[in-house]
Amino acid sequence: MTSKLIGALGLWLIATHGAQATTAPAMPPQAALCGSCHGSQGLGVEPLGPRLAGLSSEYIQKQIKDFQSSKRQNPTMRPMAMTLQGDALIAQVADYFAAQAVPSVSIQRRGEEVTFQDSAERLAYQGDWSRELPACVTCHGPSGIGAGTFPRLAGQQASYLKSQLLAWQSGTRQGDSDGMMANVANKLSAAEIDAIAHYFANLK
Repeated sequence: MTSKLIGALGLWLIATHGAQATTAPAMPPQAALCGSCHGSQGLGVEPLGPRLAGLSSEYIQKQIKDFQSSKRQNPTMRPMAMTLQGDALIAQVADYFAAQAVPSVSIQRRGEEVTFQDSAERLAYQGDWSRELPACVTCHGPSGIGAGTFPRLAGQQASYLKSQLLAWQSGTRQGDSDGMMANVANKLSAAEIDAIAHYFANLK
């Protein structure tokens, strides 16, 4: 009886270990440099680096290549991105950070609420069609949890979200489809950018 119990426990441990290895890959050596600013599990170190966990691997890969080609301009990130050469290596690093867990948020789906007291929340869920401004969640998913190549906004650092909207405005960030984000950012006031950044950063 005892030997059967020990055997079953051993099989359970092997199965459990295997499952963890599949869902949370070990950090590739080349990702260690990224971890110095973004955290070893990609949860972000404000103000050094934003959260990478929760972003899709496809999105991370594209951003690394955009830094390499100067479509995204940042004096720190470009030399860091240049250390990752080759699609396979870039994918390996992106896969690692994309697989890291992030704190969950309460999901609010579009249409569940039709009136908003908070102007930032209204922009997030309804946009402003008088200015041809689409709702943020149209592309970034319910509660801004991200969808494919559209990054997760929920829980991201407010300072980072604000800086990126300003970068879209100034043209120091490009590379999106049809200039969509520049078009959106250029219609936002400074106060709206600040409010939207804090709204998504504080979602729990």
